[in-house]
Amino acid sequence: MNIVSLFSGAGGLDLGFEQAGFKTIWANEYDKEIWETYEKNFPHVVLDKRSITKIEADEIPDAIGIIGGPPCQSWSEAGALRGIEDERGKLFFDFIRILRRKRPLFFLAENVAGMLASRHAEALENIKKLFKESGYTLSYKLLNAHDYGIAQDRKRLFFVGYRDDLRLRFVFPEPIERKQYLRDVIWDLKESAVPAREKNHTNAVCCKIPNHEYAIGSFSTIYMSRNRVRSWDEPSFTIQAGGRHAPIHPQAPKMLFVEQNKRIFVPSKEHLYRRLSVRECARIQSFPDTHIFYYTNVMAGYKMVGNAVPPKLAYVLAKKIKEDLRKIGIDDALTIKNHRGTQTDAIRHLRSSEGVS
Repeated sequence: MNIVSLFSGAGGLDLGFEQAGFKTIWANEYDKEIWETYEKNFPHVVLDKRSITKIEADEIPDAIGIIGGPPCQSWSEAGALRGIEDERGKLFFDFIRILRRKRPLFFLAENVAGMLASRHAEALENIKKLFKESGYTLSYKLLNAHDYGIAQDRKRLFFVGYRDDLRLRFVFPEPIERKQYLRDVIWDLKESAVPAREKNHTNAVCCKIPNHEYAIGSFSTIYMSRNRVRSWDEPSFTIQAGGRHAPIHPQAPKMLFVEQNKRIFVPSKEHLYRRLSVRECARIQSFPDTHIFYYTNVMAGYKMVGNAVPPKLAYVLAKKIKEDLRKIGIDDALTIKNHRGTQTDAIRHLRSSEGVS
């Protein structure tokens, strides 16, 4: 089951889909700080490094699905509904542009929870309309990664669409019963983290575990306005893309309240307050230790990890998609395509064999 990945980042979505049995054959990522990480973790994938706005659909190979996390900036322009070719609506609309031309059997797109805010209501409706007008039966839902075995409170909006001729509708999997907490995923790392070098240059040579280094530097007044410590038996705060905003390691006690928008570290315990390392953040995001992040400054490492979709959550969604497709025989669709010409022909052939008109 070959898929194409857009806005691939460090490959969180791709990894989860591959764990579920899909195979990424082509990916696109424009941020040069990410290229080495993606290429070394996915050496079998062709990585196109151009801006998506410069890539024509016929330059992308055919695949059974398209996945990706279009940057959220373009949502603010979606309310005007100026069409998928409008420059101000690029990136997210480029995802739709390619979807319309390639016509895969399914797509999955991920975005930030803020897109459900009332000020984005018109934008959301327009995005939904464009997906449906592209010929897809759309499902969308806000998911918290913690409900699916990830040791983190992380709410993100997911869109999943099946091509209309499949006559399928994606139903999001129910949350799992067994939750994961910080103790479950980073306890064994507590003694081996190292600080980054001056100006947060990587200290990789001293890392016994890849990427197990944490950012140094002062904490802003904004950071100190809230408690940033979760205990061992709690899920982490959301792992963000900015290293200076990384949560504090659970070895530290909860920050003390002084007054509104002001907290302090517990006196005499200041040495316990360090940021989570890049590897700890990656573990919390559910990346395996074999997924190495390459950078010269640890801030780039935090950015890659924080922007990723947790692979474990991607796997849960990908597994459900695969199960849905198997129910209508899509395991054989690409084989049939070689004899019948198009995927539409293949689906028609499969449905006729089942007595479905």
